[in-house]
Amino acid sequence: MLPKNGAIRVDEKRKVTRRRILKSGMIEFAHGGYSCAIRNFSENGAALDVPYTHHIPDEFELVTEIGQVRRRCRVTWRKENRLGVEFLPGSTSQVR
Repeated sequence: MLPKNGAIRVDEKRKVTRRRILKSGMIEFAHGGYSCAIRNFSENGAALDVPYTHHIPDEFELVTEIGQVRRRCRVTWRKENRLGVEFLPGSTSQVR
């Protein structure tokens, strides 16, 4: 069903509702890393603001400021300065 204003909610396709946040994180991969801003977050995935997306591989580790957690991620979509990622099962660990 459409809202009264006719807009379609983007999060209707998601299995789990994401919370809007603005926290810093670090994208890490074999040949480098980038700082990012975590824009929304759920137990299944997140949206990340980055300077640019074309040098970031399809899979990487995200180290979050939230609880200093490291998660293995897979990119599900890319826009100019934003990535959508899903967290891979069994990939969560505490940063030491």
